[in-house]
Amino acid sequence: MINKIWFFIIAFSVAFAATNGKLEALNEEIFTSLKSSVDISLGLLGNLMLWCGILKAAEKAGLVEKLGYIIRPVLGLLFRDIPEKSAAMGAMVMNITSNMLGLGNAATPFGLKAMAELQKYNKDKNTATNAMALFLVINGAPICLIPSTVMSIRASLGSNNPGAVIIPSMITSLAALTVGVICCKIFEKREGKME
Repeated sequence: MINKIWFFIIAFSVAFAATNGKLEALNEEIFTSLKSSVDISLGLLGNLMLWCGILKAAEKAGLVEKLGYIIRPVLGLLFRDIPEKSAAMGAMVMNITSNMLGLGNAATPFGLKAMAELQKYNKDKNTATNAMALFLVINGAPICLIPSTVMSIRASLGSNNPGAVIIPSMITSLAALTVGVICCKIFEKREGKME
């Protein structure tokens, strides 16, 4: 489907440029955009490698586990139906702490494992449980302590202070997470009253 959408956009652009006599300008813009894309990608590559190395060292040093000890009690309050020592809770803790440190690649397998473990507590296998929905919201809007990708993009584009986004990123991600959790709990209570 996405290929059809892209084809339509490209075909429409070429047809529009051809009918307005702007094919040469379109051609120039395509090559200019390709050059800037390559320049940005090369700039990002070095920054991302640096941050991935720093965050991997933090993970090996046990920072992920230490953050896990802090958030485990909070998750226990949010997920009352899930046993605190379960494999699901352990996978959720590892997923959330990895996301907090910007280790998206490390967080994904833990997120998949958490969902698989949460499915074991599901009575209706064709419908997501409240815990699954809440975890999906938390995973989709995690608190970000180190926005390494955004900092890398800013650095590659010549920002004087790429780290200026750290505090705003923490504030906005905390706000998004808070709203998401509150909405999930409201819908959870509403669903409980309807039953």
